Amino acid sequence: MHSFMHRLNNLVTFAAVLLAVLCAAASFLDAFNSPSVHAHAEVIKINRFRKQLSGNDEASLTLNISMDLRSLFTWNTKQVFIFLAAEYETSKNSLNQISLWDHIVPDKDHAEFQAQVANKYPLIDQGSNLRGKKFELVLHWHVMPRTGRMIQDKMAVSSFYLPEAYT
Repeated sequence: MHSFMHRLNNLVTFAAVLLAVLCAAASFLDAFNSPSVHAHAEVIKINRFRKQLSGNDEASLTLNISMDLRSLFTWNTKQVFIFLAAEYETSKNSLNQISLWDHIVPDKDHAEFQAQVANKYPLIDQGSNLRGKKFELVLHWHVMPRTGRMIQDKMAVSSFYLPEAYT
């Protein structure tokens, strides 16, 4: 007859193996989810465009953001981190990215929204490279699962130009 400790060891081992199998299954099933994100963001107003005392360009914007991220949520999704970045080219760098706004979507009930917001983080360039520059607004998302690897993707949502003169 087996002792109490032997039976407890068998029970804990079985539970751990079962939990590991369920976690692996959840991660495996996430690979078959093909989300279709619908999003749009546009600059509706350039609040301020100036040259800082340090010589860097700085812009403050008002954004109109609308998105439907419900397809990103599965039963394994804990939360989704999203951020809107402005991407542009300069003579020194082929890709510059500046995060303008971010948000954590905690669940599927909050995954569809529309808002007018000012950029949370200023659009600052090291130098005077922003005048007349074309920017792509790109929405990035990181799906944080309860178990498994984090899934990330992005999509371009619109573009805009900054003026040639400071305001």
